Amino acid sequence: MDSEDQGAPVVGFENVPENDAAEYLNNYKTHTPGITHDEMVRAYTEWATNYDKDLCPGRYNGPEIAARFMATHYPVEVRDKLNILDVAAGTGQVGRELHKVGFRKIDALEPSPGMLQVLKRRNIYGTLYQVALGLERINAIATDAYDALVIAGGMGEGHIPVRGLDEIVRIVKPGGTVFIVMREEYLSYVTEYVGKLEPYMENLLDRAIVENYSFGKSGVVFKYQVEK
Repeated sequence: MDSEDQGAPVVGFENVPENDAAEYLNNYKTHTPGITHDEMVRAYTEWATNYDKDLCPGRYNGPEIAARFMATHYPVEVRDKLNILDVAAGTGQVGRELHKVGFRKIDALEPSPGMLQVLKRRNIYGTLYQVALGLERINAIATDAYDALVIAGGMGEGHIPVRGLDEIVRIVKPGGTVFIVMREEYLSYVTEYVGKLEPYMENLLDRAIVENYSFGKSGVVFKYQVEK
């Protein structure tokens, strides 16, 4: 499998299992260095019908990891009462995993119309917002609207910028918890995040490295609390 994209080396392609190479390159089209927001949204819409097949459990475990960490944080008796926002919700894989462990009140924020069409068919989510996080204030979402917020797979080249954390703090209630699950290596080569993302997270409660997040690569889980 060719590991070049328009003549440029595909970042992170090394050590990807051979039987996952085609799927990795499909994923890479949404993370190409220098990709603009609009290009990223179009790439996800074009990929939407094959996304769940390409990023199936085992190849991509971010949704299950996110649900596991949230279930560890919240006792089972409160899970169905919490208002949760799934940011960069994609096709709704995170919502599916959250539903399995007892979370019920889940809204979705996703900029790609194609991905949202797939997500709707899961019949798990409440309110759907077709908008990106971090570009401007999301007026459709009130301040202090959510008890918790989760992002799994929404960080990367051309994805959520560091300043998106300001909007997260606005829409999550004081004392609410934010969970971000992402590929660990992005912290070392995605320019938007290198030396910037972690220092921006005030009140960090936990930082955990997890194995086999996606394509056999490790992930990192950040859990932080909005200031009371």
